[in-house]
Amino acid sequence: MTGQDFIDTSKPHPARVYDWLLGGKDNYPVDEEMAQQLLAIDSRGPDMARVNRAFMHRATRWLGSAAGIRQFLDIGTGIPTEPNLHQIAQEVAPESRIVYTDNDPIVLRHAEALLRSTPEGVTEYVQADVREPESIIEEAGKILDLGKPVALSLVALLHFISDEDGAYELVRRLLDPLPSGSYLVLSHVTGDFDRGSADKARELYKQRGLTLAPRSREEFAKFFKGLELVEPGVSLAADWRPELGEVVPVPGDEPVPGYAGVARKL
Repeated sequence: MTGQDFIDTSKPHPARVYDWLLGGKDNYPVDEEMAQQLLAIDSRGPDMARVNRAFMHRATRWLGSAAGIRQFLDIGTGIPTEPNLHQIAQEVAPESRIVYTDNDPIVLRHAEALLRSTPEGVTEYVQADVREPESIIEEAGKILDLGKPVALSLVALLHFISDEDGAYELVRRLLDPLPSGSYLVLSHVTGDFDRGSADKARELYKQRGLTLAPRSREEFAKFFKGLELVEPGVSLAADWRPELGEVVPVPGDEPVPGYAGVARKL
């Protein structure tokens, strides 16, 4: 594990806001304040968080079973919730190896929970920022065999990186060192169904010195360029392979505004 154990409580952090929306306790008043402001814009914030988490569970289960993946690189891990990615992966295949990465030092404090691996497998945590892809790959390569397929997971992360900051390039730089047969797992907030709320949320993040970049379905699909999308392709996160279980019931008729997809590197 690397990085400085310093937590800045003067401004909200997306991982801690997400934790609050999921009902967690590892957040600060500044995070709760922002979460409440987001709920004033769209009251379905907790639904969005739960739907996204359930997608991650289903995607991990599919990768371990149907795709036979035994190595996972999860970037933007966030504060641990039960079950976490490694628990699902190692439930399918106990020998699975998982590397978690996040840039929030509070996640480092919870690394002990993240590192509870099966005896047959490996689970490690690296503190790093997605904007340093080469460093992440270098550290991950000490734990994973990068000559064999890896599932690269960036769940609910890329909407915090703007086009100007090179979101699409970052994904390529992370994927390029991985071999054929690897997978990319993404989920992403969209403004396709309520542009007004998305614009208000973006402005709220900007006021806090943070980035929020909701993308359209077409913009989200661009992350998978050159890859082979797994059925059903790009879909609402709630609609991605519901037969795998853990579907979150959401009240109302409006779709939860988030896309998801899993694709194979050829």
